[in-house]
Amino acid sequence: MNSRIAVVPGSFDPPTLGHLDVIRRAARLYEQLHVLVVHNPDKEAMLPIAQRLSLLEQSVAESDIDSDVVIASWSMGLLVDYAADVDAGVLVKGIRSQIDVAYETPMAIVNRHLAHVETVFLLPDPAHAMVSSSLVRQVAALGGDVSPFVPPAVARFLVAHDLSG
Repeated sequence: MNSRIAVVPGSFDPPTLGHLDVIRRAARLYEQLHVLVVHNPDKEAMLPIAQRLSLLEQSVAESDIDSDVVIASWSMGLLVDYAADVDAGVLVKGIRSQIDVAYETPMAIVNRHLAHVETVFLLPDPAHAMVSSSLVRQVAALGGDVSPFVPPAVARFLVAHDLSG
């Protein structure tokens, strides 16, 4: 596995400024970064995967990220299978709290055991530390302004597709 290639997995439902911050910082650390939209069976998705991919592509294109970033999706097996397919040696996870650490640590250990893939945790920019996709979905569904929490492409999409009614 190549330690210069990394994967940032997530549901990105919808992508937030916190996600974009992790992507931006990870892109500076690795030669190639795969941003991977994965299906989380524990969460009911608001947006179809194709829409999340499109919003991520737009958000990265409109940002100051100029690295080699690949936007993809994966639903055909384990995350480490995708990592092996693209020769990635690192998974990058943004963590906001000790709850995230407790959730992500066992997965990191199992992924290392299964495929010798290391997991790197990135702490959030304090401005985005408490923003989650779940919170954005809730605010949007109740008609609130989510523009301070999401990239412009996502804000435009959410306004155009009023989720409050």
